[in-house]
Amino acid sequence: MTAKATPWLTLLFLVMVLALALPASAQIAPGAAEITAYRGLHAAAAKGDVASIERLVKAGAAIEARDPHQRTPLHVAVFMRKPDAARALLKLGADANALEAQKYDIVTIAAVANDVPMLKLALAGGGRATNITSPYEGTALIAAAHLGHDEVVRTLIAAKAPLDHVNNLGWTALIESIVLGDGGKRHVACLAALVKAGANVNLADRSGSTPLRLARGRGFAEMAKILEQAGAR
Repeated sequence: MTAKATPWLTLLFLVMVLALALPASAQIAPGAAEITAYRGLHAAAAKGDVASIERLVKAGAAIEARDPHQRTPLHVAVFMRKPDAARALLKLGADANALEAQKYDIVTIAAVANDVPMLKLALAGGGRATNITSPYEGTALIAAAHLGHDEVVRTLIAAKAPLDHVNNLGWTALIESIVLGDGGKRHVACLAALVKAGANVNLADRSGSTPLRLARGRGFAEMAKILEQAGAR
């Protein structure tokens, strides 16, 4: 390793350590105390109580009401994995693209949770895979690629998620599958799906490192092979 390369590698390592902690700390699901304190539609959504949701909305309850973290009842239903409640709220007119305090929508919440049925419900209910979400100005696709949620990645690709969106870390979904992945089967599957869909295999990060260089640098031979076969330099 040369003296010139050392500062860049050190910076990359520090950025990677920071970024590894981001999705878990940024997405804040309702805690036990919050759930206990919920009333009205938020309480019904947390419990998955469809009958109460329908009754409350019919009685004039605000379907876009916000809790202290700016979560709507729909956000709560998705966080709590209550698909019947989420479906009912969507049918009653809940905004499928609303953002909570950390700028997550229900598509990204479901993607991070690796909840494919909920993700499909969100997309069918009007949620957009194109939304720019999270404090990192990313997308649900970037989050899923980061986490190695390969079925989620394929679902979002089919929903026309932007393949080459660059977040405020300077990374695309393809790059995140490498630099924040473990090189294992699921991250490889994410990268392969992105390459097959037409993601730009030569779009470099802010340091000028291409996906191929990053994969080789991390010793991810299978990823490097996929990239090489796709014309990566």
